[in-house]
Amino acid sequence: MASRSKLLVFLLAAPALLAADHVAFRQEPGKVHVLVDNKPFTTLHYGKELDKVFLHPVRAASGVAVTRGWPVDPVPGETTDHPHHRGLWWAQGATNGVDFWTNGPGTGRYVLKADPKLDPERGAIRVEMDMTAPSGRVLGSLHEEYVFSAAGQNRMIDVWIQILADRDQEIRLGDTKEGDLGFRVADELTEPKGAALVNSEGGKGERQIWGKRARWVDSSGRVGGAVAGVAMFDHPSNPAFPTYWMARGYGLLAANATGLREFSGDNTLDGSITIPKGGQLGFRYRVVIHPGDAASAKVDTLWQEYSRVK
Repeated sequence: MASRSKLLVFLLAAPALLAADHVAFRQEPGKVHVLVDNKPFTTLHYGKELDKVFLHPVRAASGVAVTRGWPVDPVPGETTDHPHHRGLWWAQGATNGVDFWTNGPGTGRYVLKADPKLDPERGAIRVEMDMTAPSGRVLGSLHEEYVFSAAGQNRMIDVWIQILADRDQEIRLGDTKEGDLGFRVADELTEPKGAALVNSEGGKGERQIWGKRARWVDSSGRVGGAVAGVAMFDHPSNPAFPTYWMARGYGLLAANATGLREFSGDNTLDGSITIPKGGQLGFRYRVVIHPGDAASAKVDTLWQEYSRVK
C-alpha cells in the first residue's frame, strides 16, 4: 500500500498549464480522442490487440499532423520502416531480458489491467499495465499518465512513467539503445526532407546528436505549408539526467536513460538500472509541439521553465 500511495502523490503532482475546460475527451472502443479548444490534438490507442498504448496522430495547433501516419493511418509515399514507431509511446527494449520496444514475434507486451482512467479536470489520461513476457509471465507493473495542455500556439504533453517491481522480483532495465520515450515525426520533419535536428548542447544533425546526452532535442521543418517543430524535454529528476538520445535523422526522437554501453561503444560500461523487489522508479518528460524552429520557439527557455516544475 505504501508504494501505491507514493505513486498517487507522484501522479497528482503533474502540472496542468491550460484550464481544464479547454481539454476534452471523446471515447470509442480502444481509443480516447483528445481535443484542445474543440480541435483534435491526439488519440490514445489502447486496444487489446496492441502490444502497448501510444498516442497517434499528434497535431500542432494549426491542425497539421507532426507524426508519421504509417502504419496506423498510412499516407501515400510515406516511409514504411520500423512498424513499432507509432506516434508517441514509451517502451524499454531490455527489461529483465525482454524486448518491449519492438513488436515482432517473441517480444513482450504491456497489457492493460483496466480501461484508461480519464481526469477531465486535469486534462489527464492514466493507464495501468502488466509488463508481460512472451511466456505470459508478468514481470511487474507499468503506469503511464499523459497530461495535455497548451500555451498560446504551443501544445504540450507531459508524460509520467512509473515502473513498479511488484511481482516479488527485481526489475532490470538493461543497457540498450532501444528505448525509452519515442516520437516518430512526420516525414517532412526528417533530415532527408531538409528538417533541422538540434539539441540543447549545440549539436546539429544526427551525427552530433545520436547517442549524446542533452536536456532536450528538437526537430523542425516545413510541414503543412508552415514551419513547425517537435521538442522533447528530459526532466532533471530523471535517472541518468541529462539523458542519452536515440535521435535519428530519418525521424525517430527517443530519450534513452540506459544506453551507455551501446552509445559509447565501451563494453566495460553498463548503463542498466535495477529496481529492487518492492521498489519503483519514475520518469517524467514533456513534449512540445510548436510553430517555427527551435530558436524562434525559444525551446531552451521552455525547457528552463519545465525544469523548475517539481
